[in-house]
Amino acid sequence: MLPINIRSFKQKVRYHQKKFKRFLGKVEKNPPVGLHKSVALIDAEVWKQTDCLSCANCCKTMTPTFTARDIKRIAAFLQMKPQEFKDKWLYYDKKDGDWMNTKQPCQFLNVKDNKCSIYEVRPADCAGFPHLTKKKMTDYIHVHQQNIAYCPATYKMVEMMMEKL
Repeated sequence: MLPINIRSFKQKVRYHQKKFKRFLGKVEKNPPVGLHKSVALIDAEVWKQTDCLSCANCCKTMTPTFTARDIKRIAAFLQMKPQEFKDKWLYYDKKDGDWMNTKQPCQFLNVKDNKCSIYEVRPADCAGFPHLTKKKMTDYIHVHQQNIAYCPATYKMVEMMMEKL
């Protein structure tokens, strides 16, 4: 497993992003037979090649949404009240109705080793990211179209799908 070079990754994204998004749009409109099974096999291969700790681009450039359960669990872990946690670290996005980080990179990311200081109690959104097999592929294509710009694993998944499908 090779470490991820973010600079190289961003260059590849700039070059291929439109093509990848078009491909995913076609898959969404006309899913190939056995898509879900194929994606499960590709997912396993992707994770053999992806070292998240050499990247952490998601933690550096995106924010998870925090559910009420996440806030309660993380606040308890940090020995704070949920309201104190929200006041210190989060803002409420009225448009989407979500609690989100006030800053990037994430306040819980150690940028020296790319490890999360609250990993055991991290938000569900972080635990499931990049959601490669979270739902049926066709129900989550819009998320993958967005994530190819942030996540080398998602990029690799789409690249492999284009080769195999």
